[in-house]
Amino acid sequence: MQTTYLLLAAMLPFIIFDIWYTGIYIFWMIKVSIIIYLIIFGLLPIIFHYSYTIQKKILFLNSVQWPLNVDFSKPESVGMRGTRNFYLKTDQQVKIGLWQILPQSLLNDSTIVTDDDYEAVLKNTKQPIFLYMHGNSGNRASNHRLELYKLFQNLDYHVVCFDYRGYGDSEEAELSEIGVVNDSKSVLEWLLKIVNGTAPVFVWGHSLGTGVSVHVLALLATEKIQPAGLFLESPFNNIADELSEHPLAQIFKHLPWFHWLIVEPFYNNYLRFESDKHIKKIECPIMILHAKDDNIVPFALGEKLFEAAINYHGNNTNQIQMTRIDASHGLGHKYICRYKDLPNIIKLFVYEVYKNQTY
Repeated sequence: MQTTYLLLAAMLPFIIFDIWYTGIYIFWMIKVSIIIYLIIFGLLPIIFHYSYTIQKKILFLNSVQWPLNVDFSKPESVGMRGTRNFYLKTDQQVKIGLWQILPQSLLNDSTIVTDDDYEAVLKNTKQPIFLYMHGNSGNRASNHRLELYKLFQNLDYHVVCFDYRGYGDSEEAELSEIGVVNDSKSVLEWLLKIVNGTAPVFVWGHSLGTGVSVHVLALLATEKIQPAGLFLESPFNNIADELSEHPLAQIFKHLPWFHWLIVEPFYNNYLRFESDKHIKKIECPIMILHAKDDNIVPFALGEKLFEAAINYHGNNTNQIQMTRIDASHGLGHKYICRYKDLPNIIKLFVYEVYKNQTY
């Protein structure tokens, strides 16, 4: 017994030190946690609120260039046959990089070589032409975009795709909503002028590109100009709702000042992409495509855009349609291009346009 007391007495300083050290460690961890919390949920949102540059970088993600080291002058290096690379100057004198992709039936035509040859094809074709407006990050050579081009090509459609300012090999210029909209409007106006009504031109927007395309078509509508049809893949109704519903925003939404810190700056800086307002001006047929397992643009926002369109245009299935893709297909945000029914959906939509218009 005496030995036990002696051992306890000998260990007591170590026990006291261990308790003291543990207390200091816990106190330090609490202090560090509070500092980290204040930085993440206090300082960073405030910096974000007042920095237009950060807002643009997060919205456009144009600095995320993938794939890397693409030689845009050689589309065949990423598997695109029958494709020419060329450049256009917008009315704001921004140099935009584009690809024109031939339909399957023209891939082995040895007479189509020069830029003039490719333009002549567009001037004389009767086949549908799709103008693709991509989402944020990456460039026109991103893998899921290549998959969609090839789907169009296999359907024997022409494709024109391009990069907005600051993306791919397009010229660096001030990024803004009106900036990328102007780039896209210039490309569409050029294409419509080349085609000159001899073939139907369809616009396809994906993700952020849906906001761009709807805004572009709303502006052209004021000039009584409309393409043959509009496809909106994985769309949102407006940036305010997209910011609020994005998965990354959920860790901040508990903040009572979330809307003021995060959402309002975009609106005040005219980064709005209010598709639910612009869509009321569009008179051409619209097809909305959205996967229920989309974890970037929640499916509910596509539904909201559809409802807004229906409210403006009436429940006319020839004017506004929505294809809802079950989550069991696992297509998410980027891979609706792999949906087995997509070729038939596109062909039927195009057929209805041909049926109701003369080309």
